[in-house]
This record gives sequence, structure tokens and C-alpha cells, in this order.
Amino acid sequence: MPEWLVLTLAMLAACAVVVVITLLRHRTARVDEDPSETPDVIEYMTMWIGVVYAIVLGLAIAGVWEARGAAEDHVQAEAQALHEVSERARVYPADVRDRIREDVNAYVGQVVTVEWKRMADHGELTPRGDRLLERLRADVTDYQPRNDFEAQAYQPLVDQVATVDQARAARANSTDPTMPGVVWFGLITGAVITIGMIFALQIRRTPRELILAGLFSALIAFLLFLIWDFDAPYSRGIAASAEPFLQLFPHAKG
Repeated sequence: MPEWLVLTLAMLAACAVVVVITLLRHRTARVDEDPSETPDVIEYMTMWIGVVYAIVLGLAIAGVWEARGAAEDHVQAEAQALHEVSERARVYPADVRDRIREDVNAYVGQVVTVEWKRMADHGELTPRGDRLLERLRADVTDYQPRNDFEAQAYQPLVDQVATVDQARAARANSTDPTMPGVVWFGLITGAVITIGMIFALQIRRTPRELILAGLFSALIAFLLFLIWDFDAPYSRGIAASAEPFLQLFPHAKG
């Protein structure tokens, strides 16, 4: 099911629940009930519940947004380091240079054609990607420079391969959801309590109040969906992409 459809259904469901419960409540309310006589303490508590929940939502959105940005940084660092390896290998003899570049292209091809889908579907990297990176590391580190010019390029190449390995490990750690289950329990419970306070304020059945209550509930549903969507940086709608690899290695194939 497309994520935009999930979002639409969630927002409509939130609006419908509020409107239906409000109508049922008014139908079963006492004849002499006066909605304007809501105690001041309830209004005060409702205000603070809304403020606290808004802060929690803001922190949750900031957390998942930061995690998504970090995931994009890992991808960019990995792709850039591989590009540096491919370019700096030009100082080596043709056979060594070509072998290193073939290793880089094979690794990038594995990432963009196989590994990325596996990350999205299963939240893990592929063993073949690990093997291809080990082969690249071996080809770079096992070469013995023949002159000072090659020796000067050797250590930066080794460092760039280490950067690739580090970025790959960070990318693997970023595939897991950012928000723990207990946080989701708090977010959903807070949403129920916050929306429930609408009924504690005894809103009337006027079109204006029903529309505002529905929009308020839809907004909370939208924010929760936004957190859920950002919670998996590589697998959902607004996800980090493999574009840095494709930009630097447009012809790489697995």
C-alpha cells in the first residue's frame, strides 16, 4: 500500500473517530448538561498536556530527522571515499590501477543493485558486499610501492579504504529503527490522552468545533506518520537514497 494512502487513511480515521465519538457523546448527554461550565482546572490541565505532548513530538521528530541526516552523511562519505580510491589509484601501474578500479566498481554495483534493496526489505547488508570490500582492501594494502611517488599515494589510499569500511559499518548500524518501542508507546498513549481531553472540555456539536477537533486529530496523526516514516532512514518514503553512488559511479555494475 502506498505510504501517501496510509497517511490519508490515518488522518481520515483520526477525524472520523473524533467526530463519531463527539456525536455519540452528545446523543447520550444529559439534557441539563452545560458545556460552558467546564472547570478551570480541567482547562489548565488540558493546556499543559498539549504543551508537554507538543514538546515530546518535537523532540521525536528532531531525533528521527537527525538520524536520517546522519544516514545520508554515511552514504556520502562512503561514496566519496570510494571515488578517491578510484582516482588516486592512477599513480599505480596500469594492471594494479585497473584491478583496484574493478574492485571499486564491483563493490558499488553490489551496493546499488543488490544491497540497497536488502537494506530496505530486511534491514541488513549482504555478505558479498563484505567480501568485495575485503578484496578491495587486500588489493590496496598488499601492493608494494616501487618509487617515492607511489609511496606517497599509498597511505592516503589505505586511509580512504578505512573510511569506506567505517562508513559501511555506520550505514549498517543506521538500518535499524531509531525510536524504541517504549517511545512509540508513549507517543501513541500521549496522542490518545491529548485527543481525549477534547471530550473532557465538552466541545459542542457545532460545525466549527467539530472541524477544529477533526483537524487537530488529523495533525497529530500526520506528525506520528512523519515520525514513523523517518524512523527507518533507508526503507520508507522519505528515505536516504543511493544517489551519491550513482552520481560518482554512473557506469558501475554489479
